[in-house]
Amino acid sequence: MTINLALRALANGSRLQILKWLKHPTRHFPRQVDGDLVKDGVCSVFIARKLRVSQPTASEHLRILSQSGLVRSKRIKKWTFYKRNEIGIRKVKHLITSTI
Repeated sequence: MTINLALRALANGSRLQILKWLKHPTRHFPRQVDGDLVKDGVCSVFIARKLRVSQPTASEHLRILSQSGLVRSKRIKKWTFYKRNEIGIRKVKHLITSTI
């Protein structure tokens, strides 16, 4: 994780919105057939629908968030689920405050 990747991830409103939704997934997403919203994360399909974007667009946002260490992904069957990486978020906050 670098400060550049973190700032790139945070510089987009859609990615910030995803992070906000993932903070309280049961408030923002419906129950899933596979995977627990809190334990396993939210299916990328639900994230794309909520953002009102195509699956490839949502996947790109989630890839950037993953590379920056802000979210973690988990495969269950043929689906990918995403949840916040609270340790990564704390590291990014530290990087930002120690750089300024």
